[in-house]
Amino acid sequence: MEGKPYMREQPEYQDAFDQHKATVLIPTYNNAGSLAAVLRDVLTYTNCVLVVNDGSTDDTLQVLEQFPQVQLVSYTQNRGKGFALRKGFAKALELGFDYAITLDADGQHFAKDLPTMLNCIEQYPNTIVVGARNMNQENVPGKSSFGNRFSNFWFWLYTGKKAPDTQSGYRLYPIRAMKKIRFYTRKYEFEVEVLVRSVWNGIKVEFAPISVYYPPAEERVSHFRPFQDFSRISVLNTVLFFIAFLYIKPRDFFRSLFSKEKRAALLNELLESDHSHERKAASIGFGVFMGIVPIWGFQLIVAIFLSVLLKLNKALVITAANISIPPMIPFILYGSFLAGAPWMGEQATAVPLPSELSLDSIKVNLQQYISGSITLAVAAGLLFGIISYIFMKLVNKKTGPVL
Repeated sequence: MEGKPYMREQPEYQDAFDQHKATVLIPTYNNAGSLAAVLRDVLTYTNCVLVVNDGSTDDTLQVLEQFPQVQLVSYTQNRGKGFALRKGFAKALELGFDYAITLDADGQHFAKDLPTMLNCIEQYPNTIVVGARNMNQENVPGKSSFGNRFSNFWFWLYTGKKAPDTQSGYRLYPIRAMKKIRFYTRKYEFEVEVLVRSVWNGIKVEFAPISVYYPPAEERVSHFRPFQDFSRISVLNTVLFFIAFLYIKPRDFFRSLFSKEKRAALLNELLESDHSHERKAASIGFGVFMGIVPIWGFQLIVAIFLSVLLKLNKALVITAANISIPPMIPFILYGSFLAGAPWMGEQATAVPLPSELSLDSIKVNLQQYISGSITLAVAAGLLFGIISYIFMKLVNKKTGPVL
């Protein structure tokens, strides 16, 4: 077959690819030794194949001449896998596709898993589906196994979703649904960014088992550079961490709290439940108290338990306890140090600025922090309870008796 055009009239799954407007996207950089075999394998399933030549300096272009039915995006300078995928997504959209199934050109992925990905389009429409590898099989590089566990942890932290494999390159992308999302990274870290930022923009991520081949170490070809690429991934994780906890998680909390359904339920609890104004105000005040009191990690559990024991309104207690969401934490810590200073007398230390607060500063001034935190919790609980009571009384006067 060397040097001759490879043609196949009607691949086995062509109708399914046409029906779902799906294409196979293969980014490649200096994979001339394996690319032809990968393409022949894929072309038994579909002719909808798009290759992005990411500045290869080997015989990649000569290999691609054997496959005239393959769409090609090619440029001379190597820019990285993430850049190649982004170029491929843009070209696939231009060609009218809604989905792109990506796989690597090094021979590690098998075209036999393409039907699994196609079935996921019906099962999980407009969802990214990641091909989950068996990371316990023979010949899996140690750095790949560690890197995958590391990446899975950060993905869970940013999104709240547990993932078996966040580094697999075998993926189904709903490129039409992702069209308005802007991505920034260009190399391997893109495969983390695309998952996290897609979830943040309302696109779900699911996982499907796939096969994978890891050749022996002496036969393995990898363009992953441990120091440079791990450094970039670490920088990305740092940026995503701050975005997640300073914007995304508070945003999601307030969206859920103030969505039409949640808002109606909260107002119903506040104004129309069977509890008295006094009990509801006490529930809000107690929730604020539990959100500030220094038992981090156990606040919500203790709040729910005590609200049942004290026969308070659990919905209002839980809502009010969320005062300790990430953007509020520096202010709560700062207020705790400030409130604790009078209790310490001459032993009081200078109150650190919110930007200077750290675990070390809390440990050094632990007594001042704890006494101040309890003081702040009591004061804030009383304040919010009183304000809530006055609000309900005013609303009751305007609308007539509610209870």
